[in-house]
Amino acid sequence: MTRAIDRLGGGMPGWAAVLIVYAASRIVSTALLLGMFLLATNEGWTFASHRDNPTFFTFSGSWDSSFYRGIALQGYPTELPVDSRGNVLPNPWAFLPVFPWVTRGLMAISGLDFYVAGVIVSTVFGAAAAIVLYRLLLLRTNERSALWAVILFCFGPVSFILQTAYAESLFLFLIFASLLALVARRYLVMIPAGVLAAFTRPGALALALVLAIHLIVRMRTGLLRRGEAATIVLAGLVIAAAGLAWPVIADQVTGHPNAYLQTELSWWVGFVGRQHFAPLTPWFLMAGRYLGIAGLLLVVAVVGGYAWWLSRRALRGLGHEFVAWGASYGLYLFAVFLPQQSLFRMLMPLAPLLGDPAFSRSAAVRRTLLVVGIVLQGAAVVLLWFLGYP
Repeated sequence: MTRAIDRLGGGMPGWAAVLIVYAASRIVSTALLLGMFLLATNEGWTFASHRDNPTFFTFSGSWDSSFYRGIALQGYPTELPVDSRGNVLPNPWAFLPVFPWVTRGLMAISGLDFYVAGVIVSTVFGAAAAIVLYRLLLLRTNERSALWAVILFCFGPVSFILQTAYAESLFLFLIFASLLALVARRYLVMIPAGVLAAFTRPGALALALVLAIHLIVRMRTGLLRRGEAATIVLAGLVIAAAGLAWPVIADQVTGHPNAYLQTELSWWVGFVGRQHFAPLTPWFLMAGRYLGIAGLLLVVAVVGGYAWWLSRRALRGLGHEFVAWGASYGLYLFAVFLPQQSLFRMLMPLAPLLGDPAFSRSAAVRRTLLVVGIVLQGAAVVLLWFLGYP
């Protein structure tokens, strides 16, 4: 199997090989999703995000997709929903507008239902993200490593999210495009991609930190060209402003102070109760709540292990941009995100790190990672559709 995949790129353009890989991965994900949908429907099982008239497309548009649908059809509320104590309840302000607006555009042109249009938008941008990821990795590694990184990305444990009515595919495309522009030293191109990413899903703010690290590295190594510093700073400031804008917009539209933060914290209630937010504490809060001292030590071990991985010489060989992105986005997740089942899809923007030679050096390793990814994807479909949400 791995030999056949290694021969895939021979004699054809890289983008064509990537599209073949992506199409094969969508067949696998569709088979897993459709199989579970048909089984659950035939057996009368209750699955997540119940619909009055469930179809495969509404099944593929469960959970948060209903919020995206509401935004696409009705926009954002001007008043936040609250409980009897005045605590903010989950609402659309937790979700950014680019994906539902793009989907609404396709709906207007085609007349399709939101869930069908959302699946199409997600699937198309998933293919675009895979192609851009391949091109990004080719700048710093060989064809085999780049293609295998894309394979592991497309067949990963939560890769079904690339075809569900979520913003993930669009966000990944924009992030990878931003990083491609960074590595190619086309800093001004980063601005539109980074700004759009900032209004697609949280996390694009890490790009501004990457640019700051990149500027320092270029200055220290004496590689900074004339006028380059100004464009790097400009791109960083614009992307940072975009990344910080949504909470301000939410406050202004709703008239509610900290509207966005309170909305995000409303999703924490089911895991850790009502909390006040403090940066760099969510992982300790979650681990300590369920595992006590052992959980706190586990968090320290995970952070230390990740820092060690980023510091490895083999990974540094991909370039400081890749390491800076891994560190910056990892810091974002650690600083603000409450780790739960959504964590696994939140890790997908770290896909450029799959270019680590350790993942593609051995045929046995490649084969094992591919099989494990497919098996875990099947397990994730069962667990998330019937026990939780992605």
